[in-house]
Amino acid sequence: LHPGMQFEIIAMSTTGDKILDTALSKIGEKSLFTKELEYALEKNEVDLVVHSLKDVPTILPPGFTIGAICKRENPCDAVVFHPKFIGKTLETLPEKSAVGTSSLRRVAQLQRKFPHLEFRSIRGNLNTRLRKLDEQQEFSAIVLAVAGLQRMGWQNRVGQILHPEECM
Repeated sequence: LHPGMQFEIIAMSTTGDKILDTALSKIGEKSLFTKELEYALEKNEVDLVVHSLKDVPTILPPGFTIGAICKRENPCDAVVFHPKFIGKTLETLPEKSAVGTSSLRRVAQLQRKFPHLEFRSIRGNLNTRLRKLDEQQEFSAIVLAVAGLQRMGWQNRVGQILHPEECM
């Protein structure tokens, strides 16, 4: 945040991080990824929280403000393929191949462009999703944010880039 400042990092899990067996769209609760963070701020357990803006509610609770927005990372989505499908693209995956994503927005956009594929919910952090892809036979590919893969140093896993014109 600032090179001259020292911060104690307090890792926190939210409801959205803990409920991994249900699609986000089926949970229906607002503030899935922010409620616990807001509570910690209200109770002065933390001084600030850092979170992905896509998970922050459009209307903030009274007394809260967005203090800063970092420089935007790469906005593209990436397709990561199961090892047996490396070298393929979404266009060339076999009929009825399962593609995992946690985003209804991605499903709606990609189903229109790739009607031969089946899109299924996949939840968890990047490690969990990549492990599900690599170790299980459920998914032929998963769709993730390029920025998240880059932050973790896993850009070598990107098999196909989906530009904002294709999937935003």
